[in-house]
Amino acid sequence: MKPRLFSTLRCLQHENPLGLPKSGTIPRMQRGLPERRAIKDVKKVIAVSSAKGGVGKSTLAVNLALAFARLGLRSGILDTDIFGPSIPTLLNLSGEPRLSSNNQLVPLSNYGVKSMSMGYLVGDAAPVVWRGLMVMKALQQLLHEVEWGGLDVLVLDLPPGTGDTQLTITQQIVLDGAVIVSTPQDIAMKDAVKGINMFKTVKIPILGMVQNMSLFTCPHCQNSTHIFGARSGVTHACEEFGIPFLGDIPLHASICDDADKGKPTVVSEPESVRALAFMDIATNVARGIKLL
Repeated sequence: MKPRLFSTLRCLQHENPLGLPKSGTIPRMQRGLPERRAIKDVKKVIAVSSAKGGVGKSTLAVNLALAFARLGLRSGILDTDIFGPSIPTLLNLSGEPRLSSNNQLVPLSNYGVKSMSMGYLVGDAAPVVWRGLMVMKALQQLLHEVEWGGLDVLVLDLPPGTGDTQLTITQQIVLDGAVIVSTPQDIAMKDAVKGINMFKTVKIPILGMVQNMSLFTCPHCQNSTHIFGARSGVTHACEEFGIPFLGDIPLHASICDDADKGKPTVVSEPESVRALAFMDIATNVARGIKLL
């Protein structure tokens, strides 16, 4: 049998089989990553994230959008939680959005804020039992097929976690910054730190952190208690990661009641200490994205 002869010629000819540049950075499209696109007719887009469920992220997001409106900004909110949308309940809105002449979804509005959510497209009790590809298709439509009609700022209410939805949004949308919400307790902070690292990885500016449910004041004796402990977990994380601390939101029954009634605190109790806390945070965020 004739012995096979091996040659190094093929190896020498394919030292760079993928054709990667020898210097400089590779454009996003050449790396298989989508180009980030601006949302049409929207000046600024911010994401509100927690990476942890149950810390009051959606309540903060909707009050933030309402506070922007009180500051004189044209404001909107997009609910990007496909499986568990909260914005319809928080804004006391329902019904299927109509289509514009351009075949775009027309947002539903209340309290001077425009909104869009998967909750408007499915029934209140109807589960969204979809696989990943259908979820991503729905998310693409919510991001790019809504006729906002001109906004100064759009708030994206992100679902908990750091998965497909968050990655799609951060890779495909021009985001002006992210606000991260957490309670002071360690178990919530562990996930909040994951959120911080996710935004740093995808190079999205972090506008700051909000410490929710920070202090409970008894309505009877007026004594104050740190329900989740006296530790200032969020402020410590801000110092560690070098990001701004945007403010505290107290733990108060009225915030929950207002949300459940579909009339958030900024609207229902505009002069309360709680509403003013939301207003201060909105002012800080607006300054951070140069809207004030």
